[in-house]
Amino acid sequence: MITSMPNVTDAVVPVLETLGRELLRWRTDETARALHSRKEFKTEADRRADTFIKERLAALFPGVPVWSEEDAAHGNTRPAAYWLIDPIDGTASWYDGFPGFVTQAAFIAGNVPQAGIIHCPATHQTWTARSGEGAWCNGRPLPRLAPRDRCIVVDNTPQPHGIAAELVRALAATGYRESGSLGLKAALVADGTVDLFVKRVPVRDWDMAPVAVMLAETGGCLALPDGQPFNFDGSMQKLGVIVARDAGLCARVVSVLAGLPAN
Repeated sequence: MITSMPNVTDAVVPVLETLGRELLRWRTDETARALHSRKEFKTEADRRADTFIKERLAALFPGVPVWSEEDAAHGNTRPAAYWLIDPIDGTASWYDGFPGFVTQAAFIAGNVPQAGIIHCPATHQTWTARSGEGAWCNGRPLPRLAPRDRCIVVDNTPQPHGIAAELVRALAATGYRESGSLGLKAALVADGTVDLFVKRVPVRDWDMAPVAVMLAETGGCLALPDGQPFNFDGSMQKLGVIVARDAGLCARVVSVLAGLPAN
């Protein structure tokens, strides 16, 4: 069983970083690139990555359940303590040769993420966080986030589109950045690179659980589009997410979203 938070991140970082090297290698492996589901864009690499993480977590933390984005289904009642993993977040970016994909994991106890690890193989960045202890990127402590005049929005298109474009206009954003996976975009908010990431489409708990610890430790905001907390109980699917630098910016986003059409 898990005995201390430092052991959690110290043990899991090498797992995800080793998998990251494999993911880069698998980009030129046609068997790994085989599509299992074109509709959901699932590849053989997703299946391999899922097995890779599950086997190693089972060896490191015997008896601790592992729930995955790749599971066919999840139980109605969550374990008291478990791992929630997203073996490849941003499979399309991985497949098409873009850097915006990560492999990530969160340890959750009592429906609250206690530790999070996000690794981006293409940029050689690893974000970690432990509840009550802090957050780091490549071992460097992340500073507390604070209100500021800057507002850089991040989304996954070269130019602001849809909700991102509406927010850029309404908030008089000072910048925009393109990035890939949900977890990566959220990590860029948590580490202060950007200030805001918003989606008003279905988002799953495995997308946000790892970064939830980082935001809690740096003072960032993780919320639903109506401003309610993004909790890790009930349904695995939420109808969107706000990841903001601070509570004030989050409140401004909620106000903008409330004035926009539902779709």
